[in-house]
Amino acid sequence: MNDLLEELSSSQKLEQQLLKELYELKKKNLWRSPPLIEKVSGVHLLIDGSNYCHFASNDYLGLSNHAALGEAAQKVAPYFGYGATASRLLLGNTKEHQLLEEELAESKQCEAALLFPSGFAAATGTITTLMKRESVIILDKLAHASLIDGARASKAIIRVFRHNDINHLEEHLRWARALSPKRDILVVTESVFSMDGDIAPLHEIVDLKDRYGALLFVDEAHALGVRGKPYHRLGGLVGELGLSDRVDLQMGTLSKAVGAAGGYLCASRIIVDYLLHHARNFIYTTAAPPPLIAAARAGVRIINSEEGEFLALKLWKNIHQLTTALLKKKASSAILPLIFGEEEKALLAASLLRQAGYWVPAIRYPTVARKKARLRITMTAAHTEEEIKCFTQYCQLHFLGNVNSQ
Repeated sequence: MNDLLEELSSSQKLEQQLLKELYELKKKNLWRSPPLIEKVSGVHLLIDGSNYCHFASNDYLGLSNHAALGEAAQKVAPYFGYGATASRLLLGNTKEHQLLEEELAESKQCEAALLFPSGFAAATGTITTLMKRESVIILDKLAHASLIDGARASKAIIRVFRHNDINHLEEHLRWARALSPKRDILVVTESVFSMDGDIAPLHEIVDLKDRYGALLFVDEAHALGVRGKPYHRLGGLVGELGLSDRVDLQMGTLSKAVGAAGGYLCASRIIVDYLLHHARNFIYTTAAPPPLIAAARAGVRIINSEEGEFLALKLWKNIHQLTTALLKKKASSAILPLIFGEEEKALLAASLLRQAGYWVPAIRYPTVARKKARLRITMTAAHTEEEIKCFTQYCQLHFLGNVNSQ
């Protein structure tokens, strides 16, 4: 056997090792197989010739299918084409990129904004650029993978505090400040957590970071357009709580409630200018296509309009209907986790829902912790009252007694 292994090429040896690891994934019910979607129409999917009503996307306001976004993209395509073709530092800005950055900065009540090709790029690019080896980064335990990867890549000292545990956060801040009175400290959290749907205690976190002279990075990906003051939903939870002037770095995406794609970072003019000159995720990647940016601008305009407020209120009406039926309690966001624990149980629940015409994939390790497998149900403004009623009745009948909620 050893002789046979020695005869294998380097690529064959690698493939043998990878095959072994893939086999282990299957044994542990962690194998993924993305479906081939043939058509998307609002909250309805066509997959392998079958129609499903999905409760799985982050299109919270239902804008990804809005005619205004398509019209905006088509309007600018004749002027800029369908691809940006180069990085913005190489070829320059388009008017669409510049205006969207100005609009986002105004909505988030910041001096400036910088667009990235994705939210992941915005998170990793910002954290790795601003934090150095001698810096300290303190993350919430349930922070998104992009935030964790950015912290690791920065080579800074990393500490993790228990999810939403203010006392534990203060312990880390006290320790970090004791290391050096001048050391850069960055606290990192989401405002609405992507897998559990709960919210960060931002008032308390802001008070602590000010007390210890730290910076605060807040990922608003799942709050934008959902939380916020009436007619100012782009402000997210930070804006809703009136903390815009006390949060140093506000990050978000254009791929969820806005209905398009891309990421952004809002901060002071100095920080944004520094990122423009030093963030490798911005400098060395092709810019987002101008038609896509135009579509995002259309989404932003809708969110800021009377129509956007109507959609937000409809979304919250739908959230209330869903959570009242399934949990008997008030929700903090459009995300509802039904936690089964074991991967096999979550997969079975997802399979039962598919048989009934509903698409809700099982979320498993490493997206969530081991023994925390779940269905991550998301609500949108595009769902009808009847769709929610039928879906919740099916959940109640088949497996609601076997799950936990957060």
